[in-house]
Amino acid sequence: MVGTAPVSQPIVTDEWVRATWEEYEALLASGVPQEARCYFDHGWIRVEMSPLGALHGRENSIVSTLVVLYATLTGLRMVELTNTTFRKTGLQDAQPDIAFYVGQGFDLPPRDNRPIDVLTHGAPQLVIEIASTTLNDDLGKKRLLYERLGSAEYWVVDVQAAQVIAFEIADRRSGQITESQALPGLAMTTLEMALERSQHEDDATITRWLLDLFSHDAQGG
Repeated sequence: MVGTAPVSQPIVTDEWVRATWEEYEALLASGVPQEARCYFDHGWIRVEMSPLGALHGRENSIVSTLVVLYATLTGLRMVELTNTTFRKTGLQDAQPDIAFYVGQGFDLPPRDNRPIDVLTHGAPQLVIEIASTTLNDDLGKKRLLYERLGSAEYWVVDVQAAQVIAFEIADRRSGQITESQALPGLAMTTLEMALERSQHEDDATITRWLLDLFSHDAQGG
């Protein structure tokens, strides 16, 4: 359920709260917990306490490795950004677990620690949320946020079920897909198999399996 508590009250975490952009900026300036991730979407904010455990952290790494390896072997141009803020000042702020600029139509992001101005640099083509405790919100309100932000593809990784729910975004609307459009030819089932393997295999073993799989697919193509 969406909350309505004012921002001036003690910080409410893990739910959406009504606030102006000015109140949101004041909240950031006053200091939020270091492990918190902050979102703003057209008059609503969410301060989310990021999981610090091994499950969230490891699955984040597995997803990142797979995407970068696939892009490398298929010759795609790519920049990865982890825990980075993407901003439309006055309208939106987002901090996805992982984000990727993919393809030829982007400039390298600025080398500073300020939020990336989406109106200047564009939204990342692919954004990914690793859902260990936030699945409903990742599939709901955040999905709408990324539709409006301008990303082309959004993945939600349900780490408990080793499942990936992926959406293609066009004209600020999203529809579920089973094969990536940002990474042509990559099936979501491949990522799900990697997540399942992470339950009993180490990362290097999984990476070698992926390397063999992607290399075989490239030769077969």
